[in-house]
Amino acid sequence: MKYLTIVAAMTLAASPVAAQDKMTLVLDWFINPDHGPIIIAQENGYFADQGLEVDVIAPADPADPPKMAAAGRADLAVSYQPQLHLQVAEGLPLTRVGTLVATPLNCLLTLADGPVQSIADLKGRKIGFSVAGVEEALLTAVLAKHDVALDDVELVNVNWSLSPALMSEQVDAVIGAFRNFELNQMEIEGIEGRCFYIEEEGVPAYDELIYVANPETMDRDQIRRFLAATELATQFIVNHPQESWEIFAGTSLELQDELNEKAWADTITRFALRPEALDEGRYARFEAFLVEAGLLQEARPVSELAVDLGQQ
Repeated sequence: MKYLTIVAAMTLAASPVAAQDKMTLVLDWFINPDHGPIIIAQENGYFADQGLEVDVIAPADPADPPKMAAAGRADLAVSYQPQLHLQVAEGLPLTRVGTLVATPLNCLLTLADGPVQSIADLKGRKIGFSVAGVEEALLTAVLAKHDVALDDVELVNVNWSLSPALMSEQVDAVIGAFRNFELNQMEIEGIEGRCFYIEEEGVPAYDELIYVANPETMDRDQIRRFLAATELATQFIVNHPQESWEIFAGTSLELQDELNEKAWADTITRFALRPEALDEGRYARFEAFLVEAGLLQEARPVSELAVDLGQQ
């Protein structure tokens, strides 16, 4: 009997650990502090605790992630709420299933000691941008609040070189700068910037970064577990900002610099504390905003844009 007991114990010890469900997540860009809850969930074992093995991929092209999710080449993608509205209107099979960064990060950025001391001062001046369409709609709304028309300014496509174009005075302002990055980048360079927060200037508040999936093929149970893990990670980040920064930065030498550390501190308060929860009014208001801006022909119901898996 004793021999049989020992053999049974050895058999149990040698049995494989229960297989983890594999998921592929494509980020919107290279890993940076905006992705804090994802990386902390990975490093602290929260995904594993949920029975998940998550493959986190940085895209070669930032335009690819939503397309990959729509085509079934990724289970989830990190994207942007403003772009989601347009992508759904274009026929991409996508829906918002969770929120990563729950406030706008975008801002209209100028030099603090430059000629633009108010938005009204932009009349007749140059404004740099990276992405046509949504950013023009945002800018139109911001300018209109100060009696400036889009035709009153000169738009300059600076690609992704936003803060360098501003610091070198190629332009007088830029739209699309992230308040947690470009402002810090300028400060490190010894140049003070001024951020006009677009949600205070006529633009409806929106979720900057969201998780999107194909509504026809997504695995709801896996996604719920993914979001539960990132919720735990966000709680850890809020409760332990310095320790979480050290864990995050410890994953790559490229993250261990002043810019990322400053950005980390500025992003903590913007992570979604309830990543699964959906604010339907926020999506309805932004859809109506895009219709009014002429970027959409008609408003779709929120159910065609986003879901709250916890309510299903």
